[in-house]
Amino acid sequence: MTSSVTPSSAWDGRRPVTGTETEAAALLGWLTDPEAPRLCVVTGAAGSGKTALLGWFAAYGPRAGRPRRRAGRVLVPLAGQSVLGATWTIADRLGVVAKSPGDLVHALATSEARPAGRAVLLLTDLHAAAEPVELTRLIGELAGVGRIRLVVEARSGSPAPAALRAERRVALVDLEGDPVPGGSGPSVPAPRRLPDLSDPVAVCAADPLLVTTAYVTGAAPAGLAGTLDGPEVPARPGEGAADDHGGLRAAWMRAGQSLCREQAPAERALVLLAALGDGADPRLRPALAELAQGAPWRLRWARHRGDLTPPWPGPVTVLGSAGGPLEGTLLVGDRTGAVRLLHEADASPGGRLAHTVPGRVTALAPAPDGTVLLLDDRGRLHTVRGTTPRAPYLERLTEAVSATLARHPGTALAAIAGSVVVGDRLGSVHAFGLTGLHQAASHSGRVTAVSAVDSETPFVCSGGADGTVRLWTPGRDPRPEPLAERPSPVVSLHATETPHGPLVAAAWADGLVELHRPEGGPKLSFRPGPPVRAVAVTGAGALVVGTDESLICLMPKSRNR
Repeated sequence: MTSSVTPSSAWDGRRPVTGTETEAAALLGWLTDPEAPRLCVVTGAAGSGKTALLGWFAAYGPRAGRPRRRAGRVLVPLAGQSVLGATWTIADRLGVVAKSPGDLVHALATSEARPAGRAVLLLTDLHAAAEPVELTRLIGELAGVGRIRLVVEARSGSPAPAALRAERRVALVDLEGDPVPGGSGPSVPAPRRLPDLSDPVAVCAADPLLVTTAYVTGAAPAGLAGTLDGPEVPARPGEGAADDHGGLRAAWMRAGQSLCREQAPAERALVLLAALGDGADPRLRPALAELAQGAPWRLRWARHRGDLTPPWPGPVTVLGSAGGPLEGTLLVGDRTGAVRLLHEADASPGGRLAHTVPGRVTALAPAPDGTVLLLDDRGRLHTVRGTTPRAPYLERLTEAVSATLARHPGTALAAIAGSVVVGDRLGSVHAFGLTGLHQAASHSGRVTAVSAVDSETPFVCSGGADGTVRLWTPGRDPRPEPLAERPSPVVSLHATETPHGPLVAAAWADGLVELHRPEGGPKLSFRPGPPVRAVAVTGAGALVVGTDESLICLMPKSRNR
């Protein structure tokens, strides 16, 4: 069904491209009409000014001197794009993480990210996409989400407008088909040279959306011969076949949303290096490492689904970095509730934590005496004792916290010598210690993560669904300004003391990880591509990032030695 679009009476007359004034007013009328369909299709012949009209609409704002809240408008060109490349671009622009079109629809329907609920998505040149049928299907599903509005430009006579109008109620803006003076002209882009898809340097320097389309559609398959120095190396079946380009394609697909962002080739090379599986052609790794020299991180190791030496530890839901008797050990919890022990140096297996926690582990907190505290998915506390006897006062403290959480479930957990820190769903952080209980109302909404640092001046770090990371010393007022604040919920947080001062790692629901120095200094960021489930900082200052299919360890290059 198609609804008519009428000009807005509030249009202030500021001119778009000559000849599209009526259509521009109609778009503004559609935008301000709460009863209008969520999807608006802009059609017209080549050169009729469709793309220019959407470019004007993306930049259009309130009249000077009349401030008002403006819905965010996100312009995404579709010319030459695959449905996967468009999925990654749209997800990144709207502040969510999606590995597939289905993931994107689900993320936008359920995400707490603030911008997604106000966005107007402007999609140009659907008729010139590499996979227009698949993209038309995705657009129809996005239009059903209800939290965003979409404007889609497609040339008259192409299948997309009719297909979209047949599926749902759609607003239509038709530019009639006559070329407009000063219009956009034909929207099909000039041909671009396809990079050698087996050359890591070439793919890191090329247009990432072009690379994605080529990998998705299988364009220009090429072997490894002549692209890297050294002899040919037999590849593991399934990863080193010619169409996988020695494992480069698999790594690109694993980290695609991060790779498609605007960034320098060195940073793209680091992401791609971190996504390589252990069956990839061995010549890829040094080539990418050399190109990544300009990035702010050095990759220590990475383990991915399917790796054999050492084996991938499984999907990550929680992480911990231990000290004391477990010094040099990473604790990695998965969806089944199992907690594996890994050696920090190379992620090789070191056994399992012996615990009987029913259900899922949502947080873990290694204590200095070797005890590990666990929080289950009902917000209850469990204790896994180490090999050495615990002091009686620590037993009493843990029992008191456990009794409290049985009545008032926790949402986040941390521990240092003589203290247990808990976050709750109302935004408060509670520090249970030998000298009593200290509390701070740190967040608006649920506390999603806490960490505690036992330094010269002990402090608590907390993250929330409100997107903030805050510091607090129990017994004092919390710092008024957040350490970090972003329009996306914090999903994981970890802080520790290192030989070069305390470090705080935070991960947000949009896939970004940041490493902060509370005492001052530049922050570092990293996006692995998939959704980040957990982060940890080791005592040596390395950052560990866990996802559903990867565990990655990075060392900041800027740290003092």
